[in-house]
Amino acid sequence: MKAAVITKEYNLEIWDIPEPHPGDYEVLCKITYGATCAGTDLRLMQGGHPNPVSYPAVLGHESVGRVVAVGKKVKNFKEGDLITRVGTPVIPETGPGVCWGGFAEYGIAKDHWEMQRNGEERSLWDKNRVNQVVWGGIEEKDAPLIITMRETLSYYQRLRIPQGGNLLVIGSGANSLAFTRYGALYGCQVIVAGSAKRRAMFEQAGAAAYLDYKGENLKEHLYEILKEKELLDGIIDGVGSSGVLNEFLGMLKEDGIVGIYGWNDRKVSGIHAFSAQRSFRVYAGGYDEEETHEDVCALFVSGKIDASYWYDKQNPVALAEIADAYKRLKDHEAMKYLIQM
Repeated sequence: MKAAVITKEYNLEIWDIPEPHPGDYEVLCKITYGATCAGTDLRLMQGGHPNPVSYPAVLGHESVGRVVAVGKKVKNFKEGDLITRVGTPVIPETGPGVCWGGFAEYGIAKDHWEMQRNGEERSLWDKNRVNQVVWGGIEEKDAPLIITMRETLSYYQRLRIPQGGNLLVIGSGANSLAFTRYGALYGCQVIVAGSAKRRAMFEQAGAAAYLDYKGENLKEHLYEILKEKELLDGIIDGVGSSGVLNEFLGMLKEDGIVGIYGWNDRKVSGIHAFSAQRSFRVYAGGYDEEETHEDVCALFVSGKIDASYWYDKQNPVALAEIADAYKRLKDHEAMKYLIQM
């Protein structure tokens, strides 16, 4: 089968690799679509992922696929189901390693529910809790975005930003757009500090106000938006660059929450606590995609989330052209691309 492989030289190439075969608790899926991820994927392509990666490796962690073959112990998937976070596994001696392996023509999902029920060791199925069935009524081209939306909704809910509060989102990438959408859906006044060219996109998603992060007097403009004596209930940094975050810490309410979701400068950045004027909380946890899968599917079905905000559903990029899509992504020509296998 064809797959997009990051080589040892960090080039992205289309290789012929072995097609996987499902085990007893596994299903084989024909992968239909995947979505690019500017943050994780570009760092993997630059050798900059914080976790050890063995190259060459098949890229892709936002892919979905249709079940075409079912292992003998599978109880919770059936042929025709559309499954999230499908990817090819490592095939020792005959194939490359994997960075989740979603940009391939076929992939594997595990029946983690049945493995848990039968007492299989947790390490064998825990990471596969991301393999979930997509609800009927959700378009196949929308489905790859479920991964981004599950991650960000889980993170958002764990921050416990009060409904109707004032939320500042820093950044103008795909995750920041998701946080903006959730803040608006939860009734918050969402202010975004991001790239000026993406203002309209964020306002369409529900941003009440938008600040050009390269502009001058950002704090003064934010105070004007919040009005006198109003402060921020929370800040979500979707970029991870502490310089912008620290500029706004003084505008947090007592016990306000800060969440740093982005990767940029994470190893060297620091929160300057005394830039704040009040005590505040920092969320240092992560997210769990499984816990928000049903909620996200419901939002898609209700029309409250539409993947066309994030990528062009009508013009997917062929797998053979994926390297060019990442070049354009690096140049900020789009937020995400839909890849057709």
